[in-house]
Amino acid sequence: MKRILISAKTGKRQKGAAAIEFALLLPLFFLLLAGLTEVGFSAYEAMLVRNSTEAGAIYAAKNGWDASGITAAVVNATGVSGITASPAPSLFCGCPASGGITTIVCTSTCTGGISPGQYVKISALISHQKIISYPGSNIPTTFSSQSIIRIQ
Repeated sequence: MKRILISAKTGKRQKGAAAIEFALLLPLFFLLLAGLTEVGFSAYEAMLVRNSTEAGAIYAAKNGWDASGITAAVVNATGVSGITASPAPSLFCGCPASGGITTIVCTSTCTGGISPGQYVKISALISHQKIISYPGSNIPTTFSSQSIIRIQ
């Protein structure tokens, strides 16, 4: 019978402990939630800017070189404001190489005597507004993407 009384007394002392623990952990929970939200928004914006450059590349593949049309395709691809086609799309001639595309003058010839191709370079960027500034956070404040497509 003594044990029942002791545990009953201990139970009364524990009243409100859960509320205190919850109050102590609540700020940590909100900090983690804000960090998770920050990473989610960052990933979303990175995908948006990548999709915008791909839309510009698709436009160039279908319609050829049209700087204003490519820019409009990049800016209007996602329906989100803040995406810009910066720097502006550019047309250049080049030859395929093991490390990418070597830029050359359009009247030159590539290795093997083939004529150079015409390429369009499409870039896009969006500024990212941070929710909370975390010390040591390496989330960039600007997301950018670039696509290069051969059109001829």
